[in-house]
Amino acid sequence: MVTVLEVAMIAGAAGAATGLGALPVFATNRFSHRSYDTAVGLAAGVMIGAAVFALIVPGLEYGTLTEVVAGMTIGAVFLLLVNRTLPHAHVFFDGLINGDSTENEERAYPESRGIEPLDDDTRRAALIGGSITIHNVPEGLAVGIAFASGLDAVGIALAIAIAVQNVPDGFAMAVPASRAGLSNIKTTVLTTLSGALPEPIAAVVGFTLVTLVTGLFPIAAGFAAGAMMAVVFREMIPLSHGHGYADESTLAFVVGFGVMVVVDVGLAV
Repeated sequence: MVTVLEVAMIAGAAGAATGLGALPVFATNRFSHRSYDTAVGLAAGVMIGAAVFALIVPGLEYGTLTEVVAGMTIGAVFLLLVNRTLPHAHVFFDGLINGDSTENEERAYPESRGIEPLDDDTRRAALIGGSITIHNVPEGLAVGIAFASGLDAVGIALAIAIAVQNVPDGFAMAVPASRAGLSNIKTTVLTTLSGALPEPIAAVVGFTLVTLVTGLFPIAAGFAAGAMMAVVFREMIPLSHGHGYADESTLAFVVGFGVMVVVDVGLAV
């Protein structure tokens, strides 16, 4: 059985894969909407594949249908409730660019103060970064519980799925962040931290919970799957279909889902 430190390292490595998606900004900060929408579509497909093959299927194998469905519902509701706060996250993100938190707090409510709202790129980068951070929490929780339950193959498959999915996720966050004026180094660091911090923390929490509550994996797996699905349908699909490249995004979604089919079959989970 793996140790809690090993679980944290595995989850942290998977989460840090978001930073790989930021590397293209060192070459250019100008990307076509086609590339951007395709990357988001690919990430969405991988996330849905991970939800099905690395979470729902194993959850049904080790628990009941009721437990998994209940977890999915709770996870989706949790994500949607937290998502209500994300539009305000751009205030703090912009503070990292301009270094003036007071001014940025005033900009949180531009309509009442006659101040122009933040530009779309800053708002979009903060929204995507917030979404990445939020959906990494249930994913990390499921990873930790899988390993603590002795389901090492499930934990490894889930960690790989998260890493694969986090690369285009990082790209989707890095592009608007770079366009908003953030330096390449800061863009890469923030993009990496959006996955590298919440993932291992949540994994350790999940790993620890299993020592106190037995049979938690099916509910946690459903929770993570529901949260991931909510992210995809609430944020990623609309984001990737607003620039006239819905066909490219849709095809990328299918490719991303296919990647997870290959991962699932290859690891025989």
